[in-house]
Amino acid sequence: MGDLINLNKFRKAKQRQTEEVQAGINREKFGRTKAETKRDRKTRERGDKQLDGSKLPAEEADKPKR
Repeated sequence: MGDLINLNKFRKAKQRQTEEVQAGINREKFGRTKAETKRDRKTRERGDKQLDGSKLPAEEADKPKR
């Protein structure tokens, strides 16, 4: 006679394995290092600062151009 298998434990073990594989795929796809995140944030802040410095003063922006 064969060994008895608890189907509930088998099902849960299989589900854990598939979730672990999916987590690995997501880590590769979406994972970013702290350094990459910091670099991108600094670049975005630098660009925003430069853009804000290029704005016209409010008085000149309201006047119509001739």
